This record gives sequence, structure tokens and C-alpha cells, in this order.
Amino acid sequence: MSSKALSSIPVLYEDNHVIVVIKPVNVPTQEDDSHDPDLLTLIKQDLKHRHQKPGNVYLGLVHRLDRPVGGVMVFAKTSKAASRLSDAVRTRAIRKRYIAVIHGKPKQEQATLRNYLLKNTKTNMVSVVSSSVAGAKEAILDYQVIGHREGHTLVSVELHTGRPHQIRVQFAAIGCPLIGDQRYGAHLTKPGQQIALWSTELGFEHPTTKEALSFSSKPPQAAFPWSLFEL
Repeated sequence: MSSKALSSIPVLYEDNHVIVVIKPVNVPTQEDDSHDPDLLTLIKQDLKHRHQKPGNVYLGLVHRLDRPVGGVMVFAKTSKAASRLSDAVRTRAIRKRYIAVIHGKPKQEQATLRNYLLKNTKTNMVSVVSSSVAGAKEAILDYQVIGHREGHTLVSVELHTGRPHQIRVQFAAIGCPLIGDQRYGAHLTKPGQQIALWSTELGFEHPTTKEALSFSSKPPQAAFPWSLFEL
């Protein structure tokens, strides 16, 4: 196991098959229309430089985080690892836990949220729809309230499906949008405010050794609204 810094991107673990990093906020996971530096390219460039590899470097993207969201991510360094990790994502064998700060307080201290979501590719917006709508996909998460302060609630979220904008849309649907969500809580959000969503824990079986691996990360505790709570 190794732990080092890839320029401004902390590396939690790296071997010949996988690399686990902490994604900085406001960095795209992969190249988008903004053409800003993206995490996939930055890691590829670093691997090429550190290992002095000629030609293209392989790096497999097996899951994503929205651009404004930070926290733990794993990338595959071989096609075999990518295939096995992608299968683990598809079969929900990867454990993904997030923390978020939401407006208000949910009616229940802990619950499972189940919705059907539909993405509008033109607007990049996701809506809660009926299960009968063509293209709708089931979204499931469990949440538990950790704390409540000044009208804000800290929740722990276990994600069972990885739909686009899932956590953001599902909490907005129960009247508790995430703090700083410019898309699904705009009426409560100040312009430029950072979304309070963080990938805090990632657990998976190593694609070749089968060892159970788990990694964790905390959001910047000095920043609002994380600063309201003991993390």
C-alpha cells in the first residue's frame, strides 16, 4: 500500500491494478464541455511521468462523482481491473457512503428512499418520474440523520444505485435539497455556494487479490456548512 500526493490530488492507495484518490471539488471526473483539467487526464499524466511510460497510459473510469462533489474515488490501472470493478459497481458489490448537509430536517431519522429517475440529456437535469415512464431507472439509497443545527441536517447516505445526480434529486424530492446545490435547490442557494456533498467512504474487493479494501475521507471541516458539525 502506498500513500502520497499527486500534485494537489491526495493518493490514498496505489498498486499495479488500482489507484484510489481524493477527488478535489469542482474538478470534472472526465473531460466535459468546459475542457477544464479533469481528474482522469491528470492521473494519466502523473502515471506517465512517474513510471516513464511511452505512449498512452491506460486508466479505467469505473464510477463518477459530479463535478462539484469531492471525496474518495477508485480508478483501474489495467483493463482486467476495470472490467472486474465495473462488474462490482453493476452488481452493487462496491460500498459507497456519502455525507451531505441538507436544508431542513427529514420526517424520519433514517429511511430508504426509492424513486424512478429520468435524465434530460439536453438540460443535464434529472427528475423523479413514474416507474412507467420510458427510460426511467430505479434509484435507491439509505440515509441516517447524524446531526441537526441551525436549520441544517447532516446525513450519512449509503448509495445502492449510481444514478446521475441521485442523492441531490432524491433529497430535493422530499423537500430537503442539499446545501449549495445550484441545480436542485437553487431557490435556497447563494450564487457560487459550494455543494455540501462528499464521498466519504469507498469499500470494494481488490480486483485481483480479492482483499477487502476500504478507504475514507472527510470534507474540509473549516468550510461551511461542514463546520457546523463534529465530523
